[in-house]
Amino acid sequence: MVLTLLGVAVSAVFVAPIAAAVLTSLKSETEAAEIPPHWLPKVWTVQAWKALWETGNVSNWFVNSLVVSVLVTAIVLSVAALAGYGFARTEFRGKGVLMGVVMAGLMVSPAVLGVPLFTTVQQMGMVDTYWGMILPQCAPAAMVYILYKFFQGIPKELEEAAFIDGAGRWRVFFTIILPLSRPSLAAVGIFTFISSWNNFLWPYMVTNNPDLMTMPNGIATVMNSYGIQWAQLMAGGLMAGLPLIIVFVFFQRQIVAGVAHTGLAGQ
Repeated sequence: MVLTLLGVAVSAVFVAPIAAAVLTSLKSETEAAEIPPHWLPKVWTVQAWKALWETGNVSNWFVNSLVVSVLVTAIVLSVAALAGYGFARTEFRGKGVLMGVVMAGLMVSPAVLGVPLFTTVQQMGMVDTYWGMILPQCAPAAMVYILYKFFQGIPKELEEAAFIDGAGRWRVFFTIILPLSRPSLAAVGIFTFISSWNNFLWPYMVTNNPDLMTMPNGIATVMNSYGIQWAQLMAGGLMAGLPLIIVFVFFQRQIVAGVAHTGLAGQ
């Protein structure tokens, strides 16, 4: 009974902000800005949702976010899997130094790299382009390390048996290693997608083109010279968060399994 009540209390803490956002989005802008605020709308209206859809470019923002997040996820999975497997299974000169560079990448805040990354992107002529938003997000130090630890836990005997049968390194990687790594690859892919979808700072820095805005940047446009449109801001936040909620609902088992498998491999 006590654990049940505790679970309900913890759940309420997480559900309360979402409920507040939903209720605020169903108020008028005047009512949403009232101090002190109140939970239930005096007059229920979907005007904020209509205004955001009509004045903003929500469908374009959504497509841009989807394109950027999917491509970032695909590139990160490819790079992290190949790099992680290379570190786990091959010996080469400078391996320790390169692994140290990867570990150092875990200790550097992305915000610190903003200016040098922007300068590089500008010199390459990729400002206001999809690739300018995508490529700088594809340096997956954490994801390389996660898959590196997982690959270390896969028995080498499986690969040795395949080598004896005449399989090459690439065939072993694609037919043995990757199928065994599906839980961890799924977790890495989901975390990468969510991180890219929520990324506000880098797309904001690298593009001023309204046609290239992602969901977080598009929603920020409701904060104009007249002040913050709170009802529209809540509606936009719910629109942006809906895909992530869907990902968690449908892929929560893969997330848990991936984290569990990675943890076991690292022991």
